[in-house]
Amino acid sequence: MLVLAIDTATPAVTAGIVAVDEAEVVTRADRVTVDPRAHGELIAPHALAAAEDAGVTLRELDAIVCGVGPGPFTGLRAGMATAAAYGHALGIPVYPVCSLDAIAADVVRTEKPFLVFTDARRREVYWAAYDASGARLDGPHVQRPADVETEIRVAAGDGALQYAAAVGVVPIEPRFPSPAGLVRVARTALLERAEPEPLTPLYLRRPDAVEPTARKRVTVR
Repeated sequence: MLVLAIDTATPAVTAGIVAVDEAEVVTRADRVTVDPRAHGELIAPHALAAAEDAGVTLRELDAIVCGVGPGPFTGLRAGMATAAAYGHALGIPVYPVCSLDAIAADVVRTEKPFLVFTDARRREVYWAAYDASGARLDGPHVQRPADVETEIRVAAGDGALQYAAAVGVVPIEPRFPSPAGLVRVARTALLERAEPEPLTPLYLRRPDAVEPTARKRVTVR
């Protein structure tokens, strides 16, 4: 199967063409730019450039895999909207995956549990805990680094590098989701051609905007 993998849940704008079968997951081409302000500008061009580098057209794709966070609203929606638009236009399924799980899928196995942290801004982190096989044990959550209570002392993700001292962890690679990591998370569903779950973002925070309450009474004197 040929899969377009997209993620904009972190400062990295990521798109790649990945070949997947029962035996292996191989990245044919990818484009990654670390720029937290360029998700909307770059994600579609990155997808097209990755397809060109891989020597395929978008119409040759069998599916799309998209990271759905957790991540900041503006960046996250750029990748998800792009994935949904391509899926609709091409008539192919779009599989959502947790972006933290995609990072975990690329961690070199150490036979010990580990964490994944990404920057949630506002001096907070998104995080989840994983066993030695990469299966998620806890999370995802959003918290201040100092409030994260865990006995696990190694962590992947850009948030681990940024807040290593505050959390008390040793940072390990990778920092961001890769196209191959995204596809590894969705591999079983892809090969079984299962019906995708709804493309629902993992924001974790309550919206800043709130519905207005009853209208204020205006008194005219």
